[in-house]
Amino acid sequence: MNKNLSTKKIKKPWPTKDAMQQIYEMNLWGGKCTEFYSGIGSHDPIIITPYIEAITSFLKGFDTPITLCDLGCGDFNVGKMLVPFTKQYIAVDIVPDLIERNKREFADENVTFYCMDIAVDELPAGDCAILRQVLQHLSNTEIQQILEKLYAYKYVIITEHLPEENIEPNKDIISGQGIRLKKQSGVDVLAPPFTMKVKEKKELVSVASPTHKGVIVTHCYQLF
Repeated sequence: MNKNLSTKKIKKPWPTKDAMQQIYEMNLWGGKCTEFYSGIGSHDPIIITPYIEAITSFLKGFDTPITLCDLGCGDFNVGKMLVPFTKQYIAVDIVPDLIERNKREFADENVTFYCMDIAVDELPAGDCAILRQVLQHLSNTEIQQILEKLYAYKYVIITEHLPEENIEPNKDIISGQGIRLKKQSGVDVLAPPFTMKVKEKKELVSVASPTHKGVIVTHCYQLF
């Protein structure tokens, strides 16, 4: 037997749930003074103010309020500001302790929190799904699993951190281990290897990142 083969340890990636749990436990996104902190992307006014304005305008465009599914709600600092413009707000995240904290902090009859893995579990019903800087943390395999489920919604709003130029979309990564920006890449759900079919694509807002290179872009997709 080849001793090198018999003793070699193969490092396997953590499940996405464990990776995200560790990020919060070790405050890897900052926020030393809070129990849970989803990073500057959920707190910096330069980033979130135009986003909230854009999504609020989108929600106000319906004759009657719609049910919104927030797939990857994080610490809910952004979601809490969108709740008043919805019929029902369903917020999902993969970290159990985070969801329990959100239930305590943001109790509201129009808000429901679920702990689930959106790549594996059945998604909640609704009119529109939002994924704000969620896919960028996931492998192409997990992204594809999620995209296949999004046809249950009429609208899907996706926010991604992208290079400003010379982007080569969808270079693969290990889930929970950074994003594609360092590879001069970012997620484009309409580019290979993905085959998502949409009726219409519209850019809602784009903001230059105040602390990192690239731009944070939000698109709304109307599905068939």
